[in-house]
Amino acid sequence: MIVGYHCILSTYGFWLPNDPRGSWSQFVASWDLFCAGGCATKLETRRSVAAARLTPGDLQRRQMARHTLVHKPVAFTGIQARAVGTAFATVCTVKHYRVHACAIMPQHVHLFIGRTTTDIRTVIGDFKRFATMELYRQNLHPAQHGRREGAPVWARGGWCVYLRAHDVQRVTQYIRDNPRRDGLPPQRWSCVTPWPGENPSPSDTPPPQQIRGGPMPPAK
Repeated sequence: MIVGYHCILSTYGFWLPNDPRGSWSQFVASWDLFCAGGCATKLETRRSVAAARLTPGDLQRRQMARHTLVHKPVAFTGIQARAVGTAFATVCTVKHYRVHACAIMPQHVHLFIGRTTTDIRTVIGDFKRFATMELYRQNLHPAQHGRREGAPVWARGGWCVYLRAHDVQRVTQYIRDNPRRDGLPPQRWSCVTPWPGENPSPSDTPPPQQIRGGPMPPAK
Protein backbone atom coordinates (compact mmCIF):
# COMPACT_ATOMS: atom_id res chain seq x y z
CA MET A 1 0.00 0.00 0.00
CA ILE A 2 1.21 3.49 -0.84
CA VAL A 3 1.84 5.51 2.33
CA GLY A 4 3.45 8.64 0.89
CA TYR A 5 5.77 10.20 -1.65
CA HIS A 6 9.42 11.22 -1.82
CA CYS A 7 9.36 14.39 -3.91
CA ILE A 8 12.30 16.43 -5.16
CA LEU A 9 11.70 19.98 -6.37
CA SER A 10 14.56 21.61 -8.24
CA THR A 11 15.20 25.31 -8.52
CA TYR A 12 15.51 26.78 -12.00
CA GLY A 13 18.70 25.72 -13.75
CA PHE A 14 19.79 23.08 -11.22
CA TRP A 15 18.95 19.81 -12.97
CA LEU A 16 18.42 20.10 -16.72
CA PRO A 17 16.29 17.65 -18.75
CA ASN A 18 19.37 16.34 -20.56
CA ASP A 19 21.65 16.07 -17.53
CA PRO A 20 24.18 13.28 -18.25
CA ARG A 21 23.28 11.57 -14.97
CA GLY A 22 19.64 11.25 -16.08
CA SER A 23 16.47 13.23 -15.46
CA TRP A 24 12.71 12.85 -15.08
CA SER A 25 12.04 14.68 -18.37
CA GLN A 26 10.91 13.04 -21.61
CA PHE A 27 11.86 15.88 -23.95
CA VAL A 28 13.93 19.08 -24.19
CA ALA A 29 11.70 22.05 -24.98
CA SER A 30 14.49 24.53 -25.75
CA TRP A 31 16.24 24.16 -29.12
CA ASP A 32 19.41 25.83 -27.81
CA LEU A 33 19.47 23.49 -24.81
CA PHE A 34 18.95 20.49 -27.09
CA CYS A 35 21.83 21.57 -29.33
CA ALA A 36 24.15 22.02 -26.36
CA GLY A 37 23.24 18.94 -24.34
CA GLY A 38 21.32 16.54 -26.59
CA CYS A 39 18.10 14.64 -25.95
CA ALA A 40 16.33 14.22 -22.62
CA THR A 41 17.89 11.56 -20.39
CA LYS A 42 14.72 10.03 -18.94
CA LEU A 43 15.27 7.59 -16.05
CA GLU A 44 12.99 4.97 -14.52
CA THR A 45 15.04 4.22 -11.41
CA ARG A 46 13.66 4.83 -7.90
CA ARG A 47 17.13 5.59 -6.55
CA SER A 48 18.95 8.91 -6.55
CA VAL A 49 21.57 9.38 -9.26
CA ALA A 50 22.92 12.64 -7.82
CA ALA A 51 26.22 11.00 -6.88
CA ALA A 52 26.76 9.41 -10.30
CA ARG A 53 30.26 9.99 -11.67
CA LEU A 54 30.57 12.25 -14.70
CA THR A 55 33.29 12.10 -17.35
CA PRO A 56 35.11 15.29 -18.34
CA GLY A 57 33.04 15.26 -21.53
CA ASP A 58 29.80 15.00 -19.50
CA LEU A 59 30.86 17.93 -17.34
CA GLN A 60 31.66 20.03 -20.39
CA ARG A 61 28.29 19.28 -22.03
CA ARG A 62 26.44 20.09 -18.82
CA GLN A 63 28.25 23.40 -18.50
CA MET A 64 27.54 24.27 -22.16
CA ALA A 65 23.87 23.45 -21.62
CA ARG A 66 23.65 25.74 -18.60
CA HIS A 67 25.05 28.61 -20.66
CA THR A 68 21.96 28.38 -22.93
CA LEU A 69 19.50 29.14 -20.11
CA VAL A 70 17.38 32.25 -20.55
CA HIS A 71 17.70 33.18 -16.86
CA LYS A 72 20.39 32.75 -14.24
CA PRO A 73 20.11 29.54 -12.18
CA VAL A 74 18.49 29.99 -8.77
CA ALA A 75 20.35 29.12 -5.55
CA PHE A 76 18.61 29.95 -2.28
CA THR A 77 20.37 31.92 0.41
CA GLY A 78 19.69 30.94 4.00
CA ILE A 79 17.08 33.69 4.36
CA GLN A 80 15.32 32.60 1.17
CA ALA A 81 15.35 28.98 2.37
CA ARG A 82 13.69 30.08 5.61
CA ALA A 83 10.95 31.83 3.62
CA VAL A 84 10.41 28.63 1.62
CA GLY A 85 10.12 26.70 4.90
CA THR A 86 7.53 29.20 6.16
CA ALA A 87 5.53 28.71 2.96
CA PHE A 88 5.66 24.93 3.34
CA ALA A 89 4.17 25.21 6.83
CA THR A 90 1.42 27.43 5.44
CA VAL A 91 0.50 25.11 2.58
CA CYS A 92 0.36 22.16 4.98
CA THR A 93 -2.10 24.08 7.15
CA VAL A 94 -4.22 25.39 4.29
CA LYS A 95 -4.29 22.20 2.20
CA HIS A 96 -4.06 19.69 5.07
CA TYR A 97 -0.94 18.04 3.69
CA ARG A 98 1.41 16.10 5.98
CA VAL A 99 5.19 16.40 5.62
CA HIS A 100 7.26 13.84 7.53
CA ALA A 101 10.73 14.93 6.42
CA CYS A 102 12.06 18.02 4.64
CA ALA A 103 15.44 19.30 3.47
CA ILE A 104 15.66 22.68 1.76
CA MET A 105 18.95 22.78 -0.09
CA PRO A 106 20.34 25.75 -2.05
CA GLN A 107 19.15 24.33 -5.40
CA HIS A 108 16.64 21.61 -4.58
CA VAL A 109 14.18 20.46 -1.96
CA HIS A 110 13.46 16.97 -0.60
CA LEU A 111 10.00 16.27 0.85
CA PHE A 112 8.48 13.13 2.33
CA ILE A 113 4.77 13.86 1.92
CA GLY A 114 2.17 11.60 3.49
CA ARG A 115 -0.44 9.97 1.30
CA THR A 116 -3.21 12.32 0.16
CA THR A 117 -6.29 12.08 -2.04
CA THR A 118 -5.01 15.04 -4.06
CA ASP A 119 -3.04 14.21 -7.21
CA ILE A 120 0.64 14.41 -6.28
CA ARG A 121 1.33 16.67 -9.28
CA THR A 122 -1.13 19.17 -7.82
CA VAL A 123 0.50 18.82 -4.40
CA ILE A 124 3.94 19.58 -5.84
CA GLY A 125 2.48 22.59 -7.64
CA ASP A 126 0.95 23.85 -4.39
CA PHE A 127 4.28 23.68 -2.54
CA LYS A 128 6.02 25.57 -5.33
CA ARG A 129 3.26 28.16 -5.65
CA PHE A 130 3.08 28.94 -1.93
CA ALA A 131 6.88 29.19 -1.75
CA THR A 132 7.00 31.60 -4.70
CA MET A 133 4.29 33.78 -3.16
CA GLU A 134 6.10 33.86 0.19
CA LEU A 135 9.36 34.89 -1.48
CA TYR A 136 7.51 37.76 -3.16
CA ARG A 137 5.77 38.70 0.10
CA GLN A 138 9.10 38.95 1.91
CA ASN A 139 10.75 40.78 -1.01
CA LEU A 140 13.10 37.83 -1.44
CA HIS A 141 12.08 36.60 -4.88
CA PRO A 142 15.14 36.40 -7.17
CA ALA A 143 13.31 38.49 -9.79
CA GLN A 144 13.17 41.32 -7.24
CA HIS A 145 16.94 41.33 -6.97
CA GLY A 146 18.66 41.60 -10.32
CA ARG A 147 16.98 38.83 -12.33
CA ARG A 148 14.58 39.48 -15.20
CA GLU A 149 10.93 40.16 -14.43
CA GLY A 150 9.05 36.89 -14.58
CA ALA A 151 12.16 34.77 -14.05
CA PRO A 152 11.11 31.42 -12.52
CA VAL A 153 12.16 30.12 -9.13
CA TRP A 154 11.46 26.48 -9.87
CA ALA A 155 12.19 24.04 -12.66
CA ARG A 156 9.14 22.51 -14.31
CA GLY A 157 7.56 19.47 -12.72
CA GLY A 158 9.36 17.45 -10.12
CA TRP A 159 10.58 13.97 -9.29
CA CYS A 160 8.35 11.72 -7.20
CA VAL A 161 8.66 8.15 -5.94
CA TYR A 162 5.69 6.39 -4.35
CA LEU A 163 6.57 4.97 -0.93
CA ARG A 164 5.45 1.88 0.93
CA ALA A 165 5.78 1.22 4.64
CA HIS A 166 9.16 -0.47 4.29
CA ASP A 167 10.54 2.66 2.54
CA VAL A 168 9.69 5.10 5.33
CA GLN A 169 12.74 4.76 7.58
CA ARG A 170 15.23 4.73 4.69
CA VAL A 171 13.72 7.77 2.94
CA THR A 172 13.29 9.75 6.16
CA GLN A 173 16.94 9.22 7.07
CA TYR A 174 18.07 10.00 3.53
CA ILE A 175 16.27 13.34 3.62
CA ARG A 176 17.54 14.21 7.11
CA ASP A 177 21.10 13.38 6.04
CA ASN A 178 20.95 15.41 2.83
CA PRO A 179 22.29 18.67 4.32
CA ARG A 180 25.18 16.83 6.00
CA ARG A 181 26.17 15.15 2.75
CA ASP A 182 26.44 18.60 1.19
CA GLY A 183 28.52 19.95 4.07
CA LEU A 184 25.61 21.77 5.74
CA PRO A 185 24.25 21.55 9.30
CA PRO A 186 21.04 19.67 10.21
CA GLN A 187 17.74 21.40 9.54
CA ARG A 188 14.48 21.74 11.42
CA TRP A 189 11.23 22.89 9.77
CA SER A 190 7.90 23.58 11.38
CA CYS A 191 6.06 21.88 8.51
CA VAL A 192 7.44 18.49 9.59
CA THR A 193 5.43 16.13 11.78
CA PRO A 194 6.98 12.79 12.82
CA TRP A 195 5.77 9.66 11.10
CA PRO A 196 3.18 7.97 13.37
CA GLY A 197 5.01 6.02 16.07
CA GLU A 198 8.34 7.71 15.40
CA ASN A 199 10.20 9.63 18.08
CA PRO A 200 11.64 12.98 16.94
CA SER A 201 15.29 12.61 16.01
CA PRO A 202 17.91 14.72 17.80
CA SER A 203 18.81 16.01 14.33
CA ASP A 204 15.38 17.69 14.24
CA THR A 205 16.42 20.17 16.95
CA PRO A 206 19.74 21.71 15.99
CA PRO A 207 21.03 25.04 17.24
CA PRO A 208 20.82 28.01 14.85
CA GLN A 209 23.42 27.48 12.14
CA GLN A 210 24.01 28.32 8.52
CA ILE A 211 23.11 27.10 5.08
CA ARG A 212 25.51 27.93 2.28
CA GLY A 213 24.83 31.48 1.12
CA GLY A 214 23.56 33.04 4.34
CA PRO A 215 22.32 32.60 7.91
CA MET A 216 19.78 29.86 8.60
CA PRO A 217 17.83 30.49 11.81
CA PRO A 218 15.50 27.70 12.94
CA ALA A 219 12.12 27.83 11.18
CA LYS A 220 9.39 29.59 13.10
